[in-house]
Amino acid sequence: MILTSDVALVDGKPLPHFAVRVEDGKIVAAGQQLPLSPDEKVLNLGRRAMLPGAVNAHNHSFQSLLRGFGDDLPFLEWRDRALYRYSPKLGREGVYTGALMAFGEMALHGVTTVCDFFYLNDGGNENARAVIAAARALGMRIVLARCFYDWDGAPAQYRETAGDARKRFAELHKEFSGARDVMICAAPHSLHGASEAMIRAGVESAQEEGVPWHIHLAEERYQVDEALKRYGAHPLHAIEQMGLLGPDMVAVHGCWFDENERALLAERGAKLAYNPNSNMFLGDGVTDIVDLVARGVKIALGTDGGCSNSRVSVYDEMRACALLQKVSRAMGEDPNAGQAIDAETCYKMGTEWGGEVLGLPVGKLAMGFEADLTFVDLDDPSLWPEQSLAKNIVYSLSSRAITDVFVAGKPIVRDRALVNVPLAEIGERVRKLTHDWGR
Repeated sequence: MILTSDVALVDGKPLPHFAVRVEDGKIVAAGQQLPLSPDEKVLNLGRRAMLPGAVNAHNHSFQSLLRGFGDDLPFLEWRDRALYRYSPKLGREGVYTGALMAFGEMALHGVTTVCDFFYLNDGGNENARAVIAAARALGMRIVLARCFYDWDGAPAQYRETAGDARKRFAELHKEFSGARDVMICAAPHSLHGASEAMIRAGVESAQEEGVPWHIHLAEERYQVDEALKRYGAHPLHAIEQMGLLGPDMVAVHGCWFDENERALLAERGAKLAYNPNSNMFLGDGVTDIVDLVARGVKIALGTDGGCSNSRVSVYDEMRACALLQKVSRAMGEDPNAGQAIDAETCYKMGTEWGGEVLGLPVGKLAMGFEADLTFVDLDDPSLWPEQSLAKNIVYSLSSRAITDVFVAGKPIVRDRALVNVPLAEIGERVRKLTHDWGR
């Protein structure tokens, strides 16, 4: 099958009449002059721009159910009044509903791959399976970053022993090891949410299966202070002291990485999942992305959870990434702050680099990559004038311009509507679940 439209954004450049040939869900040919066989099916979307599907490298899907419950509250008050109050009661069906809500909205915003950092394990893998089932019901591609969590201040549904976490991770990984649409990674929660033994259990589990591992690091200033108190080192150096820092690690946030940590991250070939809107929402700080890019660190973009970012659009994250880097440098009186980072680099973070960080062949319109595609309406005013498509996608794109989304060559959004699960059905599930909740 051939998919084509009036223009495609390839390596940051608009190419007219670009097409991809799809076989078994993969792009087997791509270009402006693809030869057609007489009996080949062609789907031409006309006045659309073809983009690689956006990659959301960090999310907590069930938290979308808590949107509005903790907004503008101090972190600890939000945690106790919203997160710790409602999440332990969700059960498998509630987790499934939250994932349908989060992933369905993401699909409508052009996201084709999501990494769900999931810690509501409740003594097993049933909740994790519910998250995967929701992604599959919608047709999305998912990385399930199964959390390793043992901080005794958290609800019992979050916590496990290191031995149980290893056993359950191995079971889940084996279950989905042959799937192209599901990847299971390990995710020791953080230096404050996981003991050193639990962190080691997560990393060793990931290394045994040859998959990346994810960890929250240096999101807020207090986490730096806690790391200094517990380990006598800044967060990334604490991981280095454990002998765990390497190219298989994906650090999440890194707002308070100092210059030495940024240099170490680059030296060890580790990666970063950056969540600019969440960091603004919570007042966490600004990760020095410009410095990390200059050092060669591969960076992906994430939306984080629905209670620390009320939006799920990776295009919003591209824009926020660019603007935060510029304004933070302006506050430091950099005369060239406006040129600190360009739209094209931020676009790569939400597409091609996202795939590289997650270890998946996604995010690029090229042979050998998964046929995960997003189409945007060139007749939407947010893309006028057609002077620079890449810059318009990052700085001005409206979500209403996203018309069609494909995963593995199959439509999951057509004409701005979900294909596989009606939006009304998801809305009814959410209303039924949350009707008696209160802020």
